Amino acid sequence: MSGRLDGRTVLITGAASGIGAACARRLDAEGARLLLADVNGPGAEKLAAELGQHAIAADVTRAADIERMVDAAYARWGRLDVLFNNAGVIQTKPLLDVTEADWDRIMTVNLRAVFFVLQAVARQMVKQDPIPGSELRGKLIQTASIAAYRGGQALLGPYSASKAGVVSVTRTAASVLAPHRVTSNALCPGVVETPMWEQIDAEWTALEGWARGEAWKRRIAGIPLGRPERAEDLTGTVVFLASADSDYMTGQAINVDGGLVMGG
Repeated sequence: MSGRLDGRTVLITGAASGIGAACARRLDAEGARLLLADVNGPGAEKLAAELGQHAIAADVTRAADIERMVDAAYARWGRLDVLFNNAGVIQTKPLLDVTEADWDRIMTVNLRAVFFVLQAVARQMVKQDPIPGSELRGKLIQTASIAAYRGGQALLGPYSASKAGVVSVTRTAASVLAPHRVTSNALCPGVVETPMWEQIDAEWTALEGWARGEAWKRRIAGIPLGRPERAEDLTGTVVFLASADSDYMTGQAINVDGGLVMGG
């Protein structure tokens, strides 16, 4: 049985766990050829072995690692059809307590690295032949967050700022790269049941003096669809953005959040 992504080559950063791993499994099931990149090299290798795909250990905050990661994709396939630019970190901390080191760490991973991974891949995509069966040469997908639009999250100041930056970079890239037939879109998850949210809950409850799990319960209580988001809830949108079905879409930030953010 054929898949929607048969033969498409995809690089996923932050692939070893959470949203990256869930999307890797779905993209694999849809026939894509994957290079799974993560600073957690053994985690990426384990998932690649499970799927029969390829992995590379890479720290996306290091220029040499970005170059090596992109070169590995082109050495293997001669092209890269899709980038899922997904690596990210978070910290829960009161605004007035955030240090320069805290700010720099969040921005370095969530925004600086996202930009330079996008740049490195786009430089190659604009020179390659179109994807077979498509007018496009390549597709860029960034993981942002509904935090980009909910800047009032008191304990997530740098994170929210970084994700707003990801949306901005996504749209700038869309404008610049459209004449070269490369699209750029962002995925904006909501409250996703992943190791990242376990970290948020641990930090938030410690700050408030609550029992573990209380921050999570409070955060998911207002989701209109009535349950927390799972990483698997995002995989269909990523498949759509990676497939020919989204070829006439660029510069968009798509909320997949159970209804937490509504409207433009």
